[in-house]
Parts: sequence; C-alpha cells; structure tokens
Amino acid sequence: MIAGIFIAILCPAVGVFLVLKRYSMMGDSLSHSSLAGVALGVVFGYNPIITAFIFTAIAGLIIEFLRSYYEKYSELILVIVLTFSVGIAIVLISTGQANANVNSYLFGSILTVSDNELYIIFILSIISVISLSLFYSKLLYITFDEIGAKIAGINVKFINYLFSLLVSATICVSIRILGILVISAMIAMPVAASLQLKKGFKTTLSFSIMFGFIDIMGGLFLSYYINSAPGGTIALTSVIILIMVLAAKKLLLNKSTA
Repeated sequence: MIAGIFIAILCPAVGVFLVLKRYSMMGDSLSHSSLAGVALGVVFGYNPIITAFIFTAIAGLIIEFLRSYYEKYSELILVIVLTFSVGIAIVLISTGQANANVNSYLFGSILTVSDNELYIIFILSIISVISLSLFYSKLLYITFDEIGAKIAGINVKFINYLFSLLVSATICVSIRILGILVISAMIAMPVAASLQLKKGFKTTLSFSIMFGFIDIMGGLFLSYYINSAPGGTIALTSVIILIMVLAAKKLLLNKSTA
C-alpha cells in the first residue's frame, strides 16, 4: 500500500510533463528498457531494481543525446533505444538464467515487495519529488516553449537530462507494483482523464494524481479479490476511469445544451 501511494503520486506527476511535451511514448520505451536492467540484475546477482534504474537512466540519457541528431524524427529515437534494450533483455532471458524471476517484474507482484525494495522505492520517490519541486517552473517553461526557455537563459539540455533521470526513477519505482508491461499506462492514463476536465496546469496535475491514486488503489483491491496480477488490473481500472470521465463529460454537455 505504501509503495502504491508513492507510485500514485510519481507516475502522473511525471506523466503530465511527458504528455504535454508530446513525448508520452518515452515512458513506454524506458519501461521496456528497464526489462534489460532487471534481466542483468537477475543474471548477475544484483538487486534488479537498482540495475533497472542504472540501465533505464542510461537509456534516458541516450534518448536526450540523440535528440540533436533526429530533431525532426524524435519518435525514431524511441524505436532505436527500445530495439537495443529489448534485444539485450531477450538474449539474457533466453539463456534460461532469468526466466522465472523476470515474470514478477513483467506483470507486477505487490506481495513480493521486500523491505529492502520498499526502502529503495522510498528513496527514489523522495529524490524525484524534491527534484520536481525544485525545477517545477523551469520544467513547465520548457514543456510549453523550449525555444523561449533557451532564450530566457534556462539550461534546457541539463533540465531535459535531469527529467529523463526522473522518468527512469519513476519507472523503476513502479516495476514491482505495476509490472514492466503496463507502467506506461499509469504514466499516461490518469493524465488522459484529467485533460478532459480542461483546467489549468496545476489543476490538471492535481487531478492526474487523484486519478492515479484511484486507479492504483482500485486496481490493487480488485486484484486481491479476483486473484489477478496487480499491473493488469490497475491498467484496466485506469481505462474504466477514463471511460467514466468521458461519459460524465458527455452527459454534462448534453444537459447544458438541452
């Protein structure tokens, strides 16, 4: 539950910036990159969350580095990093040394979160929240007008690199609860729901966190009672919440025009 609360705050908070930058697929690419990090940790006997963070952070930095080479084809960068990471993961898993252990990271397993992993989740979450708070205004400026931010004297490249590390930390914090396959859903779906309210940035951010909390807690309770993987149940819950928001919005529009 504690790990779920951290994720409910972190994923939507990072997701708002990613979605508004039209870069939501970066979460998907980095979440798949974390699979290679997990496989490395399992095969060589290190903590998989730490190795996943290291590998995902490197992948995030590579994405930012390649942006200057593919300015007009930014989505191609994600494909390059995704191909490299998934290739490493498949090679390691196919050796048979990591197969069984990797499954809990693929699909999420909240019951197997150890005390040590909870401490790592706590530390990464605190660092991420503090970083987001410190660089909030600069991140906001860059999100809506990167060129203007450069002119204003903001070190855009540094902030973008830092943000990539924050995304990496968020993904690695979420692995044990959500599973690698559905982390990107938790980054984007609460934001998708809150954007339908058409409010200001801070209100959208607040509602994204609220929807994230509902998605995760609702998904966790449902997964317990129907005996399913938490990650998949949370993903389905997030879709249901989005559909409910869309239906409520449509209903209110019909009432106002009636």
